[in-house]
Amino acid sequence: MIAQRVGIRALRQAAVKQPNALFLTQNLPRLALASNVTSLQISRSAATTKLSETDAQSLLASQRRHRPVSPHLTAYDYTQTWFGASIWTRITGQALSTSLYAFSLAYLVAPLTGWHIESASLAEAFATLPPIVKTGFKLVASWPFFFHFANGIRHLTWDLTYGFKKGIINQTSYVVLGTSLVGALGATFLL
Repeated sequence: MIAQRVGIRALRQAAVKQPNALFLTQNLPRLALASNVTSLQISRSAATTKLSETDAQSLLASQRRHRPVSPHLTAYDYTQTWFGASIWTRITGQALSTSLYAFSLAYLVAPLTGWHIESASLAEAFATLPPIVKTGFKLVASWPFFFHFANGIRHLTWDLTYGFKKGIINQTSYVVLGTSLVGALGATFLL
């Protein structure tokens, strides 16, 4: 449709500028474009009928039954998705981003609600906790970060087309898990 309009516009502009026979020879490519577009367009008329609400819903339900189902995590082997690095990368990414947004929103509304969540108040509240609870908080906060970071590096190597064999994928899954545990334990007990 747009190409047809371009062809008609070109014809009109050329007719205004050059009203003689030379006009046709100079604008043959534009004329060909406009004529090809109109010959390619096929008008089809569809017969439509008004459906009642229940008929429309039953037609939609029958169409949905024949649609293909897109793959999701439950369609795969659980050892490769739920217990592997693939699903945990998604889970840790969601946990990290949800935590960041929740804290950011709480920090923004804190002056309006009277909450004290500035750094000094949080550090003081954290210092009053028992050591086992502090250790648990540190581990829960650090492991998703280290896991997501390590698996992100693995995905970057995949972007460089390295490590796509099944054995290497399984090995690097264990490397990512081990690296994340070592990093989380190191951050928990050394800091």
